[in-house]
Amino acid sequence: MTPRAVFWDMDGTLTDSEPLHDAALVSAMRSVGLTPPSDLHARVLGQTAACVYAMMRDEFGLDMPFDRWIALKYDYYLSHVDGLKPRPGALEIFRELKARGVAQAVVSNSDRLIVDANLRAVSLSYAGMKTVSRNDVREGKPHPEPFLRAAWLVGVDPADAVAIDDSVTGASAGLAAGMKTVFWPERSGMKGPDGALVADSAEQLRAMLGL
Repeated sequence: MTPRAVFWDMDGTLTDSEPLHDAALVSAMRSVGLTPPSDLHARVLGQTAACVYAMMRDEFGLDMPFDRWIALKYDYYLSHVDGLKPRPGALEIFRELKARGVAQAVVSNSDRLIVDANLRAVSLSYAGMKTVSRNDVREGKPHPEPFLRAAWLVGVDPADAVAIDDSVTGASAGLAAGMKTVFWPERSGMKGPDGALVADSAEQLRAMLGL
């Protein structure tokens, strides 16, 4: 059965933006003389900018105010965002759900600046669209607040909604919000948090949404 509401993570779920985030972070690190570790992607996947900054400061010795640091990353990111592509299959599912009248929202751990830039880049901005950025909540994922805010915005009980996320951090937030949660990882075979369904393809995700 198709759910009453579907809440989508953005980076890596709706948009294929994780490689651009990685490139922007590597550029920022190198610009201040830091060496990116080989496991950088796995360590920052799904994390907020503030969490990544804390890691840079505590583990890599970054000595720079947050505002200057994030400007380095975002300057790179925004100068390359025009080439961003949607995740294969994601926008087709989003638009089919929209056509069926299913309430939807984008729920991201990224800042508002990045959320809006990404959605414009993949032509997914329309009147009345509901989005939740890290700037809209007190606590980011894995806290349930972002997904609970999305449920409030569209007026549905969290138990009647599905959360979709490509990171364990995000899927954990969906579960904590009391939602049916689909972990749609970047690579098939990845293990999600206990309690989450795992979709290894867009076709599996469609079936889980009753399409």
